[in-house]
Amino acid sequence: MLGFIALPLLFPTSLAVAISDPVHENKQGSSSAHRHVEALILGGGVAGVIAARTFHEQGIDDFLIVEARNELGGRLKSATFGGKTIELGANWIQGTQTGNGPENPILTLAKKHNLRTQYNDLFGSLTTYDNNGAVNYLDVVDTSIDAFVNHTIYSGTRLTQNLVDLSSRSAYDLIGVKPRDIHAKAAEYFNVDFEYAQKPDQNSAIAGSWGGFSEENLLSIDQRGFKAFIQEEANTFLKPRQLRLKSTVKSISWSDSGVRVVLKDGTTISANYALCTFSLGVLQNDDVLFIPKLPGMFIDFLASSMTMATYTKIFLKFPKKFWFDTEMALYADPERGHYPVWQSLDHKHFLPGSGLIFVTVTGDYSKRIEALPDSQVKAEVLNVLQSMFPNITVPPPLDFYFPRWTSDPLYRGSYSNWPPSFVQQHHVNLRSNVDRLYFAGEATSMKYYGFLHGAYFEGLDVAQSIIKCITHQSCVRVEHFDKAQNGIPYDI
Repeated sequence: MLGFIALPLLFPTSLAVAISDPVHENKQGSSSAHRHVEALILGGGVAGVIAARTFHEQGIDDFLIVEARNELGGRLKSATFGGKTIELGANWIQGTQTGNGPENPILTLAKKHNLRTQYNDLFGSLTTYDNNGAVNYLDVVDTSIDAFVNHTIYSGTRLTQNLVDLSSRSAYDLIGVKPRDIHAKAAEYFNVDFEYAQKPDQNSAIAGSWGGFSEENLLSIDQRGFKAFIQEEANTFLKPRQLRLKSTVKSISWSDSGVRVVLKDGTTISANYALCTFSLGVLQNDDVLFIPKLPGMFIDFLASSMTMATYTKIFLKFPKKFWFDTEMALYADPERGHYPVWQSLDHKHFLPGSGLIFVTVTGDYSKRIEALPDSQVKAEVLNVLQSMFPNITVPPPLDFYFPRWTSDPLYRGSYSNWPPSFVQQHHVNLRSNVDRLYFAGEATSMKYYGFLHGAYFEGLDVAQSIIKCITHQSCVRVEHFDKAQNGIPYDI
């Protein structure tokens, strides 16, 4: 999904350096600094930038984007590693276009700004391993792909029949799929966890059946960074006074007359309307104080909510390539999820000659390694590589790195995931505004939660709702439920 930092970030001809921040320049830590705007956008990721563009296109230019980092992009985070630009967060355009159907808007922007991408043959260019070395179980992977398709069809049938949701694990059980050996479990991980960043028993079966633009995945290998498409888009309309970087929000006061934000340096910014695009993880973790507290229906959602999943890419730089010639490799370990999915960047289609490879872990395993010292994670990863290649001595890497998404207070995870206990009323409430404070991001997208294009559509849609209020066309509260209730009461 959305995909996935002590390393120096790249700042090419991006908005981060092309546009200075006059508000930031003048404040000098002063608590007396204040500014008022018509519309305030909190967060400079895809949803925030697209919302700003929507305001601009409708003639509303009295807006301000407040971003905690020193560049736009949100969870589009790149870094310099081993002499190349790597993607710590979102990495793929997931789904392009089916036939003459609509084109993924992320692809549209990527083409507009000449982003360099490459088709990533995730399942067709694959070598398989286990703890005894190379072993061919591609037939097991193919069977697992068929099982995932059948699981999706079954879950979609439940959706059309208005049946209650199940976990993906339960859906698999009901169609007779029960992976038992390490190869089958690794293949299932590749189909489920690698996509949703959580295990089958943590995923909604029905929500996973909604589909997207296509099955094609384009990997960004642009040395400006994947973030270039949204930064360059911002460059087409954004003025210096409309952006404030390196500004972390401390509190948000909301009412029926406007919104007031206090930054951690004491600066205050007020607005007639505000759009909060913070990640679900930040909202759940209480990293920002809301005054007054958000209503009960919103708190109920956050408490029994979608989950913030974590997807961690662990990068290694070696003097030269010694591994598989395919794009991908799958490693089956007695412990499910133990460094299973590998991708070679030193491949003719990606970054040939780079000596770069990365392995992905997800969910609870991501949280586990975040709590460990780098040295221990590095030793574990190298042990897995030695198991995969028992006939050589795996050399020490020249460099090693992985981000800690869950512990980062700006994110608290990688992207949202829909659990089986979650119901539609909860999701509707996340999209609901409270007076003049609105919310948008990939997590608020019903169909495209977890995806960059979900953030795009939500930024566009919610900005249009705010514009209607500003221009006095119509200003109605976004749909919400005071309580999420069962259709049939429990009879105890």
